[in-house]
Amino acid sequence: MRLDRFLAETTELTRSLAKKALHRGEVSVDDEIVKNPATQVGEENRVAWNEEPLALVGMRYLMLHKPAGVECTARRTLYPRAIDLVELPKVERLQTVGRLDVDTTGLVLLTDDGQWSHRVTSPKHRFGKVYRVTLDEPLAGEALERAVATFAEGVMLDGEERPTRPAELSMREPTVAELTLYEGKYHQVKRMFAAIGCHVAALHRESIGPLALGDLPAGEWRELTAEEIAAF
Repeated sequence: MRLDRFLAETTELTRSLAKKALHRGEVSVDDEIVKNPATQVGEENRVAWNEEPLALVGMRYLMLHKPAGVECTARRTLYPRAIDLVELPKVERLQTVGRLDVDTTGLVLLTDDGQWSHRVTSPKHRFGKVYRVTLDEPLAGEALERAVATFAEGVMLDGEERPTRPAELSMREPTVAELTLYEGKYHQVKRMFAAIGCHVAALHRESIGPLALGDLPAGEWRELTAEEIAAF
């Protein structure tokens, strides 16, 4: 890797600022001052900027308990972003694995490993996403039976060319449903319930595949274990 790129990867410097730091003699490689930005460095080299050792940031895999009022987006908006809740170097490289609406709470995964993210979100791998859905009115009896059958067959949502993939619906309480999806269309849960005449009052994602949110407090995050990463 070029030295100027290495500096941009491991510090807050841009490539152009990294070149200026090199020209000022602020960077050393294996204890020798180096000014050439094209110098090749690797893991075996000791690189320092102003005598502070630098190391490349590896792939990160995190879970976050997203509170309401937080967006899963890279661009800045009126709302705080999911990555704004994470304190890590180069946090802007992290991307959410799929998205939750701004008013939806629960489990969000973040990573800078694009291939892993694709495995998690790809419908062909069938990693079910479990949601706790609070409705404004009870769903029971024949209406519930029809909803279960409709969701299992697939729902044709407005503006879509194909019905949703089969989903699993059950009721925990008269107004609290559990829904398992194997895909992630725009506002899918709310649109599916709207299609059967129900209004979603609150929505919370509890798990993705084998990974459950557990007792992680709202607004907090943690790194995934090696076993959790490999499970996908």
